[in-house]
Amino acid sequence: MVGKADLHLHTTFSDGALSPNDLIHRVHKAGLTTVAVTDHDNTGAIDESRAAALSLGIEVISGVELSTVVGEQDIHILGYFFDHHDAALQDHLALFREERRKRAERIVEKLNRLQVPLTLESVLEQAGMGSVGRPHIANALMEEGLTGTYHEAFYKYLGFGKPAYEKKYLVTPQDAFRLIADAGGLSFLAHPAHAVDESLLRKLIEAGIDGIEVVHPSHTQERVAHYNGIVSEYYLLASGGSDFHGGRSNDREVLGRYFISTDTVTMMRRRLQ
Repeated sequence: MVGKADLHLHTTFSDGALSPNDLIHRVHKAGLTTVAVTDHDNTGAIDESRAAALSLGIEVISGVELSTVVGEQDIHILGYFFDHHDAALQDHLALFREERRKRAERIVEKLNRLQVPLTLESVLEQAGMGSVGRPHIANALMEEGLTGTYHEAFYKYLGFGKPAYEKKYLVTPQDAFRLIADAGGLSFLAHPAHAVDESLLRKLIEAGIDGIEVVHPSHTQERVAHYNGIVSEYYLLASGGSDFHGGRSNDREVLGRYFISTDTVTMMRRRLQ
């Protein structure tokens, strides 16, 4: 029987609100049978997720979401089916996480110069054991009453071009493709409607990306049809998921609504073979 797959989920190992165990139980309630935990620059949740999924009959494939940069544009790359214990991969992910921490330090320093009394400790407390990022800084600002809302933190301080914005560590999409491929996996462009125009999309296809995240909460039905057309035209693979984080009001209803069929996941496996 064809099942439902969600290949874009986050846990407390990056900027998600739920532990791997809690996420898997939510996934089960949503009727999903195959998932990928795709934390930012972190694969620490995969084994714990698989252990929780074992008794529930849910398959957990290895996943990660890597942050890359083209010019001033953030491009997110999803990796699937790689060996998440691969030593070279883990060395690179550790470097990426350390660079994330350094970026957070620079952002906090900028906020302090703007007379915003945020501490790095409060940001790291938000991140816990996960990869620190701007969402943790936004949550810290909000919880300490330094901004009214999560979105205000980005609009006022953290977004591109705002006074506390800091560039990311430079990783190109091609770097991400090679890293994932060398660990035996496939690379997909995440939520292209967010920021990827047609010209850049074609360049990423030429650079060797394996597929596109076609289904995503930010994609209209017209966008889904458009990306499905590109997948067919270039013999790419399709992916999709809810991009569930679990703690934001605007994503509480996405789990179980944004998915692909397990037949589509089977096509990914065939490509690897």
